[in-house]
Amino acid sequence: MPFISNGTTILDNGAFSVSLGNQILLSEQTASSSASVEFTSGIDSTYPIYHFEFINMHPATDAVHFSFQGNAVGGSGFNETITSTVFFAQHREDDTSASLDYRADDDLAQSTSFQRLSESLGNGADESLSGTLQIFNPSSDTFVKHFIAKTNYIHYNNRSYNFYIAGYFNTTSAIDEIQFKMNSGNIDSGTIKLYGIKDS
Repeated sequence: MPFISNGTTILDNGAFSVSLGNQILLSEQTASSSASVEFTSGIDSTYPIYHFEFINMHPATDAVHFSFQGNAVGGSGFNETITSTVFFAQHREDDTSASLDYRADDDLAQSTSFQRLSESLGNGADESLSGTLQIFNPSSDTFVKHFIAKTNYIHYNNRSYNFYIAGYFNTTSAIDEIQFKMNSGNIDSGTIKLYGIKDS
C-alpha cells in the first residue's frame, strides 16, 4: 500500500519515489597511510556543482599543508593553472594570540602548484582537519572553473585555524579529476566524500 502525503506518493511497495534531497553522494574514499587521495571518475556534466567534504584528515608528518589540484580531461600530472586568494582567522588555545589575516604565501597567481587548504597542520593524536570544497560547473567549455573552500584545523602549535580559499582553474577545458595530498608525508587517516549538487 503506498504512502501518500499532500497528493504526492512518498513510498510505494517499499521504495521511495521522490527525491530525498539535492546533495547526491557519488563516492567516498578513506585514507590509510596514503600518499594522496584521487577522484578520477564521477566529475562530469551531470551536476553543476561538485562538493567535497573532508572529515578528520590527519597527517603522518607534523606542520604540513593539505592541498589539492586538478586535471583537465585527458590531462595528467595534476598541474592546471590556478589563480586564488586566501585568508584565515586563528586563535591560540591559551588565548595569548588571535588574528585575521590575508595570506599571500598561500594564494596562487597563474601557478600550476597545488592549492593549499591549510598550513602547518599538526599531526598530534587529537589533531586533524575538516572542511569543504565546491567546484562550479567543471564541465564547462566556455568559462574558467571557480572553486570555494573552507577548512578548520589544529595548527601544530595549538591554534584553531579557519582557512578561507577561493579561486579558479584558468582553463576552458573541462576539469574531471581532483587530487588531494599533504605537501610532505602521507595522509595518515581521514575520509573525503564527493557529492553532486543537483537542481542548483
